[in-house]
Amino acid sequence: MRTRAFWIGIGIVGFIIAGCATGSAVVSPRFYETNPDAIGVVAIRGDISRGAPENQVDDFFSMELMAKGYRVIERRRVQSILAEQNFQHSDRTSAEGAAEMGRILNVPAVAMLDVHVDGEKVSMTCRIVDTQTAEVIFIGGGRGGSGQRLATVAGAIGGAAAGMQMSDRAAIAGGVLGGTAGHTLSPQAARVVQRAIQEAIKDLPRR
Repeated sequence: MRTRAFWIGIGIVGFIIAGCATGSAVVSPRFYETNPDAIGVVAIRGDISRGAPENQVDDFFSMELMAKGYRVIERRRVQSILAEQNFQHSDRTSAEGAAEMGRILNVPAVAMLDVHVDGEKVSMTCRIVDTQTAEVIFIGGGRGGSGQRLATVAGAIGGAAAGMQMSDRAAIAGGVLGGTAGHTLSPQAARVVQRAIQEAIKDLPRR
């Protein structure tokens, strides 16, 4: 009985650490007509879309697309081509603007991501747009949580260092509060974001 209880306890702890996630999606009939083989990620927005976190989200999303058999246009190439075309950043979040970017990149479909962190929870949505018609052919959402406040490594370290000047308790608070302004997702936050992405596109048809 003790052994069984021990492993049950380990399983519960592992579930909490890894975080749980749920998701839902809608696939348009047009998706199967377009049948895209390549997708370019043209926009990542939300309250963690700054520097390294944005690149990490892009990497996680690209890995999941590749696992499903899609070719992914490298983000640096996307940004370089759009810069050459002097494409306005404000136009990247509309379906029409995304479709135009896809035509510039010469890909059949493009993806736009929205990622938001609220305390210990993360939510994200993904829209995939047909570049010829500007029609949204797939939309999915994922949500996850860890039971602990999500932070970024740089912010947590900086906040804790500042807090230590006052007291141990203040250091902990400083680490939590500072985490929201860091530059790299903590391992815990990265796992939750990755799980949310997996849930958001789990119903995306495989190639």
